[in-house]
Amino acid sequence: MSASLSTHVLDTAAGAPAAGVTVELLRGGDPVAHARTDADGRARLAESLEPGLYRLVFHPPSTFFHRVELEIELVDGHYHVPLLVSPFSCASYRGS
Repeated sequence: MSASLSTHVLDTAAGAPAAGVTVELLRGGDPVAHARTDADGRARLAESLEPGLYRLVFHPPSTFFHRVELEIELVDGHYHVPLLVSPFSCASYRGS
């Protein structure tokens, strides 16, 4: 079994994709992948991940949220985890 992971960061205050956001993927504190979102706010982080717990760390363009960290469990298949961020709120979900 293996998993793949992508993300999409949207600036809900501007109503636009958040380009240039640094995104890190860690497993047990060890770096697994590192990316920056493209002009559409998207980033592919990894194509072949072993099942387990991972930390997805975003560094969004916010004066309040300097770091948003999500702990996710990957098993098998593709996972898409968007982040919606504004100056004083953020939300995430498992997309398709």
